[in-house]
Amino acid sequence: MITPDTKDWTWVLERSCDDCGLDTPAVVREDVPGMVRANAAEWQRLLADDPAELRRRPQPDVWSTLEYACHVRDVFRLFDRRLVLMLTEEAPAFANWDQDATAVAERYAEQDPATVSADLAAAAEQLARSFAGVSGEQWQRTGLRSDGARFTVDSFSHYLIHDPVHHLYDVTGVRL
Repeated sequence: MITPDTKDWTWVLERSCDDCGLDTPAVVREDVPGMVRANAAEWQRLLADDPAELRRRPQPDVWSTLEYACHVRDVFRLFDRRLVLMLTEEAPAFANWDQDATAVAERYAEQDPATVSADLAAAAEQLARSFAGVSGEQWQRTGLRSDGARFTVDSFSHYLIHDPVHHLYDVTGVRL
């Protein structure tokens, strides 16, 4: 059983992550598209492993590599939708997303690794293109998470990139 993550991860906008090593505040927003693509390439490399091994949880309360990859794919999809909202609406409020409920409902552990790999790559490319298209005043457009956290497109890019980088660390133990 996975214990739901209820932490407020917005602190990564203020300091580097002691776990994964990413200095999120130092990330250059224009570098985010390349970072998303590089992260996706690493997930694709990992997902080429033995499917049985990809489904193995290191501990009962820790996601498997496949489950983490499904989550990262869905994060890329969700953040792309939210970015589009921020660029096309005035201060949109984002619907709540329960990542743990999604993992159960979508049966992450049972998904096909090859399909997840292809879908993750496609989602990453779409998100990278969306961020690459942001310019000028668009970086200051805002959006609100359901818990009240307020983001600009700029802070949103920083917040986003920590998630897949951190989860790659969760799986590999390799810090940036």
